[in-house]
Amino acid sequence: MHVRHPSAQEATGQHFLRSKQLAAELVAEAGVSRGDLIVEIGGGTGVLTQALVKAGATIAVVERDHVLAAQLRARFRRLDTVVVTQGDAAEYEWPARTFSVVANLPFARSGVILSQLLKSPLTPLRRAHVIVQWEFAVKHASVCPGTLRATYWRAWYDVSIARRLAPIAFSPPPRVPAAVLCIERRGRPRVPVECHEAYWDFLSAAFASGKSIRGCLGRLSALEVKRLAPAVGFMPHARPRDLDATQWSRLFERAQVRR
Repeated sequence: MHVRHPSAQEATGQHFLRSKQLAAELVAEAGVSRGDLIVEIGGGTGVLTQALVKAGATIAVVERDHVLAAQLRARFRRLDTVVVTQGDAAEYEWPARTFSVVANLPFARSGVILSQLLKSPLTPLRRAHVIVQWEFAVKHASVCPGTLRATYWRAWYDVSIARRLAPIAFSPPPRVPAAVLCIERRGRPRVPVECHEAYWDFLSAAFASGKSIRGCLGRLSALEVKRLAPAVGFMPHARPRDLDATQWSRLFERAQVRR
């Protein structure tokens, strides 16, 4: 029996876009305009980078692989609108001015990278359109059940799935479908940006408690939760994953008042 061994790219979750036409469509759907500052995480073979160049963007490419980074520098060396940084996006210093992210993320590191990107709403991120594994996208775009990370992100961003991409769109093809996950800055945040650290601590404690809402909110008594539940629209015995982002923001607001 022939045993198929994964390539080096597959081992690290790298699956490169094959089609220039698809890359151009994804850039257009991301709303990229001439002069926009775009951070592309994982430049790979440059298919998406080239589409961003044609859209007239200024592009900061972050590529972890030193060989691929060198190839990208050589390919775009004549363009002052493309700057390639060899490094880990999880340790990248994000731009100080408004920017967007358009990227085909390494599947194996999507969670780490997005957690760093969305760690603070003070980061001037306008939107992110990123290719991730389908199951990852479904998990984090779902209103219910919610995840700790997605609930936190939704305080300042709307999270949705724009497209489903079959394995054939990539080289090497992944074993599962992919999705374009869209993260868009909200016009009205659910939680003030200056409260982001307190909100993360509040959510983390609740999700880690293993208890129902009635028993996991230290600052609110079971009676307060019971009275608040009908107005916000949740059951007092619900688990943290059962509440949506708006319900969590209301609970946090009430808990802050009780401090």
